[in-house]
Amino acid sequence: MLAVNGNAVELDRTVFYPMGGGQAGDTGKIGSWRVLDTRKGGDSVLHMLEPDAAPQAGMKVQVELDWERRHRLMRLHTAMHLLCAVVQAPVTGGRIADDKAHLDFDIEMDKLVKDTIEDRLNELISSSIETKAVWISDAELDAQPALVKTMSVAPPRGEGRVRLLEIPGVDLQACGGTHVRNTAEIGKLSVARIRSEGKRNKRVTLAFAGEAHG
Repeated sequence: MLAVNGNAVELDRTVFYPMGGGQAGDTGKIGSWRVLDTRKGGDSVLHMLEPDAAPQAGMKVQVELDWERRHRLMRLHTAMHLLCAVVQAPVTGGRIADDKAHLDFDIEMDKLVKDTIEDRLNELISSSIETKAVWISDAELDAQPALVKTMSVAPPRGEGRVRLLEIPGVDLQACGGTHVRNTAEIGKLSVARIRSEGKRNKRVTLAFAGEAHG
């Protein structure tokens, strides 16, 4: 452990993904302590432990990621890229949890048809399309602003290059989140709801088919 501040722990290296880009932070364990959340702290990744944890800086620990939850986040995050391709409209916001995820679009409500969106999404999923990461320079991204599709979230910068997620023939956009390697890995989805969130924002929420959701 590099540093401990209350129940926030910084490690010299980690596999935990901190909350960002609309995606929830990872959970799991550090040693015998539960990690309830993972956040960004400036240039650091902070692992938020259970309140009664008492770690000390300098300790050597083993980390254990809650893989099942992370994998669900990866599946839904990749599904959001497919949703961007299915709904052709500016994205004004979004959120990804482990049970459901949504995107907000600047679009007229009557253009969002639940069955059409659901059928097209599951068609893309069952097509088993390999995803891949592509890196471009900051300057190249500046020259192609259309690669940033979410108006409320900027891609991570500061290293001179930016990662794109490419789903060949479907979607290409800047994204620093976690994704699955093949669309088939997402599994069947359902459109849980479509509702208005104001004059400009129309929210499409996805969930895993067959699961109850609130």
